[in-house]
Amino acid sequence: MADQENPVFQIQRVYLKDMSLEQPNSPGILLEQEQPSVDIQLGVEATPVAEGVFEVAVTATVQTKIKDKTVFLVEAKQAGIFEIRNIPEDQMGPIMGIACPQIVYPYLRGNVADIINRAGFPPVNLAEINFQAMYEQQQAQAAGQPSPIITQ
Repeated sequence: MADQENPVFQIQRVYLKDMSLEQPNSPGILLEQEQPSVDIQLGVEATPVAEGVFEVAVTATVQTKIKDKTVFLVEAKQAGIFEIRNIPEDQMGPIMGIACPQIVYPYLRGNVADIINRAGFPPVNLAEINFQAMYEQQQAQAAGQPSPIITQ
């Protein structure tokens, strides 16, 4: 009986759920000499899979453009399956929004860098992310409060 009440946090599996690479303006765009602009968007989502089992996914969209033409677009979703049991409800949000993404994100970074390199482009390395700050900012926005993080 005591074992059933102990907190459980286990990684069941980390996997690449989805990845795509598009180069809609190749080969012509590859001859351009101008430096492309890079836009990176990140997201986190958590989904219950079964009782006490959750999938947490971190998504990244990396788009580079020269003027209004796309050089390449990478969309990736790295996920993990986590067994999380006997954790107080008020701690579930931070676990799903901070702890799990911190485990999954390094795999996403590696896969995104690898596909961009294999496509023949200079490396684009995703920066380290402070998932705690990201989570706190999302919580503040959801509560309608001013964000504690100033973004420009």
